[in-house]
Amino acid sequence: MIISLDWLPQTAFFYLLVFSRVGAMLMLAPAFGENAIPSRIRLGFALIFSMIVYPLVADKLPAIPQNLTAMGFMVLREVAVGLILGGIARMIVMATQTAGAIIAFQAGLSMAMANDPAQPGVQGAMIGNFLTLLGITLVFVLDLHHLVLAAIYDSYTYFPTTGSLMLEDVAMMATDVVASAFVVGVQMSAPFIVFGLVFYLGLGLLSRLMPQLQVFFIAMPANVSIGLILLMVLLSAMMGWYVSHFELHFSMFRI
Repeated sequence: MIISLDWLPQTAFFYLLVFSRVGAMLMLAPAFGENAIPSRIRLGFALIFSMIVYPLVADKLPAIPQNLTAMGFMVLREVAVGLILGGIARMIVMATQTAGAIIAFQAGLSMAMANDPAQPGVQGAMIGNFLTLLGITLVFVLDLHHLVLAAIYDSYTYFPTTGSLMLEDVAMMATDVVASAFVVGVQMSAPFIVFGLVFYLGLGLLSRLMPQLQVFFIAMPANVSIGLILLMVLLSAMMGWYVSHFELHFSMFRI
């Protein structure tokens, strides 16, 4: 009996294509691509998930090229698609950092900085870091990470392996996502903006009435205390708004 192994090179190449896209997307995707997760775990999950996705998209993969140059271009194209979609997905969760920066400024905590858990080597407001970690936790608790995995599979419908990158459409989508994330971040922090306007307006009037008194220095503890109390009271509503934003925008990747 003769056993043919001619299918091995083709299977290995197609698995490499799938892993190129899936690995690049998972590297940047929220919840799965966080730097707090060890690199070996992220790599292992990408390899296993690529193995799951491969039979599902096998009929959408093109024939294997006849030369190494064409193979290399196909792999690079899949990596580019993964980076593009992963980057757009990462932009969706920028709302928490925007809201955190605004809240920290209005509450007088803008100088309290720490390393951003979502962006290596970048410092952010501590309130923004807290909201980011809380948002990631809620993604897993509410099973919204399934939307991220489903979006990776559905990307083969929007971005087939033989089609163009559609850079103009990608640029428009990225612009819309960034604008939406900024709007949601401002909406999450809207009560703190109102509080800041009223509080600093009152301090300004008091400073004009009593020029000898260091009003802003004396009122700083009250500013921080009221800001933290507002954060405690409004946190659930803010994160509910953020979860709705996350679910809505990841649903647009679905068919």
